[in-house]
Amino acid sequence: MRSVQDRLNRFWFGNSINAANRQVMTKAQASTDLLSGFTVSLALVPEAVAFAFVAGLAPLAGLYAAFIVGLVTALMGGRPGMISGATGALAVVMVSLVASHGPQYLFATVVLMGLLQLLAGALRWGKFIRMVPHPVMLGFVNGLAIVIGIAQLEQFKTVDDNGVSGWLAGAQLYTTLALVVLTMLVIWLTPKLTKRIPAPLMAIGLVTGLVLAFDIHVPRVGDLASLAGGLPSFVLPDVPLSFETLQIILPYAIILAAIGLIESLLTLNLVGEMTEQRGGASQECLAQGTSNLVTGFFAGMGGCAMIGQSMINIKSGGRSRLAGISAALFLLSYILFAASYIELIPIAALTGVMFMVVIGTFAWTSLKTLRRVPRADALVTIAVTIVTVWQDLAIAVVVGVIMSALVYAWNAAKRINASVRPSQREAGALVYEINGPLFFGSITAFMALFKIEDDPDAVIIDFANSRVVDQSALQAIEDIAAKYDSVGKRVMLRHLSRDCHALLSRSGQLIVDSDDDPHYGIAADYGVQTGRL
Repeated sequence: MRSVQDRLNRFWFGNSINAANRQVMTKAQASTDLLSGFTVSLALVPEAVAFAFVAGLAPLAGLYAAFIVGLVTALMGGRPGMISGATGALAVVMVSLVASHGPQYLFATVVLMGLLQLLAGALRWGKFIRMVPHPVMLGFVNGLAIVIGIAQLEQFKTVDDNGVSGWLAGAQLYTTLALVVLTMLVIWLTPKLTKRIPAPLMAIGLVTGLVLAFDIHVPRVGDLASLAGGLPSFVLPDVPLSFETLQIILPYAIILAAIGLIESLLTLNLVGEMTEQRGGASQECLAQGTSNLVTGFFAGMGGCAMIGQSMINIKSGGRSRLAGISAALFLLSYILFAASYIELIPIAALTGVMFMVVIGTFAWTSLKTLRRVPRADALVTIAVTIVTVWQDLAIAVVVGVIMSALVYAWNAAKRINASVRPSQREAGALVYEINGPLFFGSITAFMALFKIEDDPDAVIIDFANSRVVDQSALQAIEDIAAKYDSVGKRVMLRHLSRDCHALLSRSGQLIVDSDDDPHYGIAADYGVQTGRL
């Protein structure tokens, strides 16, 4: 019985970092998750509709995507507490495809996107997210918070009869600002008074009631589009099954799959830090792939993890899969039964909720730590933040990882040095004890260590404290051996690690072979065969 209960708790809450803090499903937690899911579902509506408009699709395409992606990932995802749905990062990529080829090609692209994400999950590529350094994570969080904040400024704009967009002015502007500020104040005060009701839900309910009671004329959810609709229907994308179609959709599918997985996995790490959960990267890839595969066959625009909605859920107390499941089901109920009521919610209330998400998401402590951490790490954080705002998340992460890798390579390259001493085993020979890794970044410093003209006829290069890493290192060893050979001197290699030994053996550079040296059983000296690379 206990085993069954443990499995149920693992399903609801995932794997905790600390087994002692593993959560269990109680009536109180279930109630909190349901209320949190309800709050999230309200915030999902305008975003799903808005992202559908950005992509050039009907509102229901965004709502169906939010429902299906949210439900499937809540059931299968690697991190309970995460919320997935239609996102702006994907919508901005979709718009050109929809404009040039129409919605049906997008639905086919979403299906292929799902298949690619399933492949990534099956190959366990999700584990590579651990290669993203902490400065990149900070930049991603801060940049995404800024993007979410900038997106909310659109709610302070209006469109005249000629279709020209402009900022609100006069009483309408002041009224909208007042409602946004009131929403933020209620969210801030509610936890100080009670924790039984999620603060965002309290704020949305209070502000909506105030607007209805005093008949305040401000934009509402219903002004964006009608939410009423039926159950999503299974339909095959109406596109030709040809190589030409594949040529059209494949580039978009690759980009969408990459952006979706990067944003989802980074959100997974962020939520994991907040909820003390671990693992699940490859499982999240499978969940995202399955959700997009299904969505494409139900005329949905596809999606991925949503950091803003995930933060709303976590800060509202949602911890289990029940929160994500209930959010998706509530959203479906709005479409089927309660569209007219949800359409009454003022946009200003949801804008206030998102501004509080921005404040809570931005890593304010990073502004202080930037002066304390190495300058290179600070530069990476700032660069990722700027690129996230200026371009998109995928490019920002790639830029950040490349910058971090170059910084690491530069630092590692400076650490190679050598201790020089006479050989105790071979009379007249000189031993160079190499310290630090030998790779493409350190080969220049490595070559400068040797004084070829002044050295004796026999030179031993000791790699006990070093590693031969790549082809550039192999070439450097051959080059230094060739230089000694040109002046009639001999080079031998000593204390090769198992991996270095295998690498040099495959290249054909070792003249003498021994099975003892990789285990450091004896200090065998290897000659170097030149002209192999």
